[in-house]
Amino acid sequence: MTLDREQVLRSAAALLTRKSTATMDEVAKAAGIGRATLHRHFAGRDALVRALEELGIQEFEAALDTAVLDEGTSQEALRRFVAAIEPSAGLLSFLVTENQLFEGDGQNDGWDRLDARVAAFFRRGQERGEIRIDLTPAWLTEALYGLISSAAWAVQAGRVAGQDFAYMIVELLLGGARRSVEQ
Repeated sequence: MTLDREQVLRSAAALLTRKSTATMDEVAKAAGIGRATLHRHFAGRDALVRALEELGIQEFEAALDTAVLDEGTSQEALRRFVAAIEPSAGLLSFLVTENQLFEGDGQNDGWDRLDARVAAFFRRGQERGEIRIDLTPAWLTEALYGLISSAAWAVQAGRVAGQDFAYMIVELLLGGARRSVEQ
């Protein structure tokens, strides 16, 4: 029987987004394979997390490509991106909490590529007058990542409705929490 590596990674991602401290035994069980088989493909947790990182970066880049951030208004583009990233939000929320991915010289260049693309989107929105200029594109990028992660966790825990995922993120990021006079 041939091992479907992507299926194993997706099973691991699904488990680790719910239980970040899951053991390799638990990951193997979730993937429907034995621990020895898992270890033949991923020597340990670090190797598994690095493979998940590659998958997460690929999915994030695909979502950016799908969203076509330079078309339409900033709000429309942001809505398209958040909708495109929603299926991978749990994986990304897990990855951004894995400190070993961001320490030392071994950081994957993919994170820098993603940051640059998202920051460029916010910079374009600022240049067009659609996004406030008192917050840096770097901060808006980090805020977006934080909101995606928080929304993924809240949906997973049942604290908010999944159908509100994109709305909550876009409205809070672009509108803030301050109540408008019209409300």
